[in-house]
Amino acid sequence: MQKVFNNKMAIFLFVFPGILLFSLTFLVPIVLSAYYSFRDTLSPGTPSAFIGFANYTELLFHDSRFWLALRNAVLLGLGFILIQHPVAIFFAIMLDRLGGKAEKWFRTIFFIPCVISVVVISKMWLSLLDPTFGAFNKMLDSLGLGMLKHAWLGDSSTALISMLFILIWAGFGWGLLFYYAGLKGIPDDMYEAASLDGASGFRLHWRITVPLLSPVITVQITLAMITALKQMETVFLTTNGGPGDSTQFLAVYLYNKAFSASQYGYANAISILFIIVCLLATYLSNKLTRSDATEF
Repeated sequence: MQKVFNNKMAIFLFVFPGILLFSLTFLVPIVLSAYYSFRDTLSPGTPSAFIGFANYTELLFHDSRFWLALRNAVLLGLGFILIQHPVAIFFAIMLDRLGGKAEKWFRTIFFIPCVISVVVISKMWLSLLDPTFGAFNKMLDSLGLGMLKHAWLGDSSTALISMLFILIWAGFGWGLLFYYAGLKGIPDDMYEAASLDGASGFRLHWRITVPLLSPVITVQITLAMITALKQMETVFLTTNGGPGDSTQFLAVYLYNKAFSASQYGYANAISILFIIVCLLATYLSNKLTRSDATEF
């Protein structure tokens, strides 16, 4: 085995298939996307002219819909980090303490939305929030709160909040599973020692659980930002960015520009900026979470 590791040709033959696959599925599409972003292209293979940074200039300085889509993605990311994850940590702690068959049942129940098809989830929420026949408005009627009935996904004043709620709910099980697994890796001795030192309740978890979960939290925050930035399927199937542009997200906007508006070059400019924003968000989330972890 040592001879194999000392043989550079053998190492190259082992690594080359992976590098080739990575290049064909990742690097080449990015290079082609960058190429098309500098051209006035309606679709691949059609005649186009080189227009330099015109697409980027239009996108950054004149396209308010792009900035609205980016704002909505950032709001979704903050919703994941500030609402979904703290609640997931809380329920993970409760499940870890519950034990027995109840722990297994609740763990399964919380994870069910994550294994349901995105199409089914989208249609389910469209039905629940339907302004006329939806179960949510009917429940408000039965509680004597009919004045609160609303077209939750059909009104620009409530569509974004409703969409954020749906997306946070749909991904809650993944966060719970990660934090639950992280809790199972914390030795009970740590809690016993902290309890003997006088720590209890919230302070116990703040000083023991959260610092020891910091690697999991770092990964989860990074995934949350990436998921928020590339969110598409549920939004596309429920509101498609509407009403108006109130629920417009980056991936949905990119899709509509490429395949509905037939502005292929412009859509590729969006995709390049999309990659840059994802990389920047990943770097910042890692930087912030690592600096916070060192304070404990």
